[in-house]
Amino acid sequence: MLFALAAYVVAGAGWKLWMQQGAEFSLPGLVVSALAIPIMYFLSRRKLQVAGELGSRALRADAVESITCCWLALVVVAALVAQLLVGAWWVDAAASLGIVWFIVAEGKEAWQGKDCDHN
Repeated sequence: MLFALAAYVVAGAGWKLWMQQGAEFSLPGLVVSALAIPIMYFLSRRKLQVAGELGSRALRADAVESITCCWLALVVVAALVAQLLVGAWWVDAAASLGIVWFIVAEGKEAWQGKDCDHN
């Protein structure tokens, strides 16, 4: 699932850069994304704990997706604020591309069942 997400992010960012189209600022979107950061962080921590107790690889993979969601929300918040302050249309797409390496790394960890080092 994370690899599909990475491909989607690359395609979406590439399209926005090609079309020279930035994201529109949305106060509700900013609020929801800002709230998602701590919520997804604590949710992922709890899922990792329960996955360890149960020995569930599926729940662990789901926890990794929650961690990734947290990082994506952080990028959305940073990009929206930067775009609002700087006014550059390309900030959102560039920020999206910047998170792809993390998504792929988390996908590899989840696939291989490695331990997370996200404390």
